[in-house]
Amino acid sequence: MTALEGVAQVVLLGAGATVVMDMWMLLMKAIGVPTLNFAFVGRWVGHACQGRFTHSSIGQALPVRGEVALGWIAHYVTGVVFALLLMWVEGADWLQAPTFVPALVLGVVTVAVPLLVIQPAMGAGFASSKTPTPGKNCLRSLINHGVFGVGLYLAAWVIAWA
Repeated sequence: MTALEGVAQVVLLGAGATVVMDMWMLLMKAIGVPTLNFAFVGRWVGHACQGRFTHSSIGQALPVRGEVALGWIAHYVTGVVFALLLMWVEGADWLQAPTFVPALVLGVVTVAVPLLVIQPAMGAGFASSKTPTPGKNCLRSLINHGVFGVGLYLAAWVIAWA
């Protein structure tokens, strides 16, 4: 496999897993479960690019031009970075014969990023502690990232099959 093929596989792996997570979040939204507002993610990224990394409330921060698109791009780039992390831990051979547990474990472990970095930076506190329902929010994040892990496995299976 060439380096370009390896990069393409990691991008497909991360994007595929992120699509699975997005389909899950669309289902949750359809049944009335609150989901992530990617405009706020884009707003946070936009402010971070200008040197401001923390906010008391990202919803009250000044909007950033193109924040919705920026949020979605950041979401997919993050998925690809997490896929790269899986390849670093498991090795490229894992893509030829993917197994479920490493993908699920990595998905679940990645919940540390929103709980310990993104939510505090956006003003929601560590593990959503400044929100009205921190326990529910943490559980939703954990489930969403577990679904991302399932998506890593499914995307890897498709890549191996192709």
